[in-house]
Amino acid sequence: MHTDDPCLSIKSPSGVGLLIIDLINDLAFPGAEPLRKACRSIVDDLLGLRAQADEAGVPTIYVNDNFGQWRGERAEIVAHAARAESPARDIVEKLKPREKDFFVIKPRFSGFYATTLPVLLPQLGIQRLILTGVATDICVLFTAADAHMREYGLWVPENLVASDDPQRDAWALEIMRNSMGARTASSRALALDDWLS
Repeated sequence: MHTDDPCLSIKSPSGVGLLIIDLINDLAFPGAEPLRKACRSIVDDLLGLRAQADEAGVPTIYVNDNFGQWRGERAEIVAHAARAESPARDIVEKLKPREKDFFVIKPRFSGFYATTLPVLLPQLGIQRLILTGVATDICVLFTAADAHMREYGLWVPENLVASDDPQRDAWALEIMRNSMGARTASSRALALDDWLS
C-alpha cells in the first residue's frame, strides 16, 4: 500500500457519509416515466443536502449500477446517462459527480455486494450513512439492509428517495425505520447539522 495515497488522508470529521444511489441513470426503459417524474421531484432537495454535506466535510459517495456495461468506468457511465438522447439527461446533468466525489460501481442491487464500499467506508472513518436515490424499494432498501447488518447508523430522508410507486416507497421506508432503526425524516424537517449532533 502506498502511504502517499491521497485517499488515506481523507476522513469524514463527523463519521458520516452521503450515498447517492443509482441516480446516474438514463432511465430509458419501458414504463420508466413515473420513475423519471419521481426522480425529478427529489433533485433540488438532494442538491441542497449535498451542499450541506460539503460544508460539514461529509464525503459524497455515488453508488451506481453498471447497467450491464461490464467494461464501463465512471466517465463512461456518466457520459452514457447524460447523452443527448437520454430521457433523464436533465437529472444527470444536475446531479453528476464532481471531481472530489467518490464513485463506486455496483453490479447488483446492494451497494455493498461485490463492490469497494465495504473497504472505502472504514478508510473514510464512516460509521453512519445517509442513503438517497433510487429505487426506494429495491437498491436503497437492499443497501440499507446490508449497512444495518454492518452496524452503520442510517438516515434515509423520505424526500430524497424515489420509486415508481409511492405505496412501495412508504412500505420500504417503514421497513427501514422499524426493522433497521433508520431515521426517515425529510431533509426539510431534519437539518444535517441536527442529525450530526
